[in-house]
Amino acid sequence: MIKIGYTLLLIILITCLATGCQYQSSQFEDQDLLHVKSANRDHSKKVMFLLVDSLMAEAIDQGIRQGELPSFKYLIDHGQYYRDMVTSFPTMSVSIDSSLLTGSYPDEHQIPGLVWYSAQEKKLINYGSGPMEIWKHGINRTLSDAIVNLNGNHLSPKRSTIYEDLARKNLKSGSINGLIYRGLSDHTLQLPAWVYGPSSLPQKIHVKGPDLLALGSMANPLENASEDASTHNLPDGLPDRMGLTNKYSVEAVKYLVKQNKLPDFLFAYLPDLDQKMHKSGPPGLEGVKEVDRQLEEMLQAFGSRETAVDKTVFIIAGDSGMTRLLPEDQNAVIDLPDLFTDYRVLRAGEEVTEETDIILAVNETMAYVYPNNTAKPYEEWARLMTADPRIDFVSWKEGGWIHVLQGETNKRLMYRVGGGLVDPYQQNWTIEEAPEVLDLNIDQGSGSLKYGDYPDVLRRLSSALHSHQGDFLVVTAKPGYELADRSSPTHHGGGGHGSIRKDESLVPLIICGTDQQPPKDLRIIDLKLYLQKLLTD
Repeated sequence: MIKIGYTLLLIILITCLATGCQYQSSQFEDQDLLHVKSANRDHSKKVMFLLVDSLMAEAIDQGIRQGELPSFKYLIDHGQYYRDMVTSFPTMSVSIDSSLLTGSYPDEHQIPGLVWYSAQEKKLINYGSGPMEIWKHGINRTLSDAIVNLNGNHLSPKRSTIYEDLARKNLKSGSINGLIYRGLSDHTLQLPAWVYGPSSLPQKIHVKGPDLLALGSMANPLENASEDASTHNLPDGLPDRMGLTNKYSVEAVKYLVKQNKLPDFLFAYLPDLDQKMHKSGPPGLEGVKEVDRQLEEMLQAFGSRETAVDKTVFIIAGDSGMTRLLPEDQNAVIDLPDLFTDYRVLRAGEEVTEETDIILAVNETMAYVYPNNTAKPYEEWARLMTADPRIDFVSWKEGGWIHVLQGETNKRLMYRVGGGLVDPYQQNWTIEEAPEVLDLNIDQGSGSLKYGDYPDVLRRLSSALHSHQGDFLVVTAKPGYELADRSSPTHHGGGGHGSIRKDESLVPLIICGTDQQPPKDLRIIDLKLYLQKLLTD
């Protein structure tokens, strides 16, 4: 997926080209790094969480077999390695990061995806899906949603983030380039003049975050951290994508380590691998080799690998996997408006009116579909989509049940919460009709339910269908295909995600520096509690 960091850069570049303005570095003086380091846990281990966008176990295993990932191998040999942690759905960074940092699925944290429709505001929310879509959607709207509303308004206040929880326990935390950063400390994001000038946003935006907040050039707390500029000159100019890169995150981590200023918990986001994999497809070993070199730099900042894991618990995880997409000549892109030829589909940038029949919110290999002001039953809308053999399934909620219609065959599955069937996560369900639609293995004798190609699908799909107000359908593409609106970004022959099958849903987790183990049948929503136990036990 093209994440917020990358697409914000594209917005900035478009604005810069349109206005002819030059970049000037902004200074930040309202954060004092001397107070970030915890004064109460000097002899306790810190916890560093490195989230590597689109990291897959397949690439790690291949690289270790070939002797090309020495840093990953060291941490795995001296720690714990899990290949199949279940991530959130949709498999898009904003939803996944929200799940990780709040310990909940989208029905609770209320970030449905990278693109979704707000029935309350009667507008599409787009945090940064692609340059053409952003341009048509409106730069002001996209900037406001991505910079102001994502953390400030859309992320549910009823679900606390790990930063908020740790602050209430008098523990220090930090976020480097994290998409979700809401905390209890006051911070100021400062936009370059050539960004806020042509937009409706103010130059300074006040936000709440962890004790340390670094977000590219918008919040670079190291600029005034010491008199020696060479020690903290983070790469945050236009050639470095405004600091929304691996290099920025790695250099920030190294500085904090060398200056002995690590907070109790530090989250660092490494976005570069995802962009490479969108072009070349999975498993992305070449990009992982670069991550391995950067990982070694961070370990050596402590003096040695041994010292690093002696002082700090290192946790490395992917956020989603990817599926390889077919080349352009094999019809890899499912043009959703073409499936609704007799209806008025909202175009990017248009306002929703009574004449609008369908609103599309495409998240690569999944999409939300919103019928507007029509009496047509949801199953009829679903069948317009399942007629395309490239569609995996279409789902909607109705009458207390969740309905799932399989692409091409139109086999149906219905399910709801509660009942006599228990899954591996001790969740209870009632299932009717064809369980093979979601590859469910049911043992009626023991009352057990096991998942096949769709991990934790009943809970994750239900969560997406209850992630925001309104009535809508969820559609997913079969492996090899991706969904698109008229101006959606596409990735012919590369990689894509958003959907709910194994390839996009299972991610690796590496833990080194502690013997404490995460829960069995691990999901990304289970990590928040595990991280808190590491810091408080």
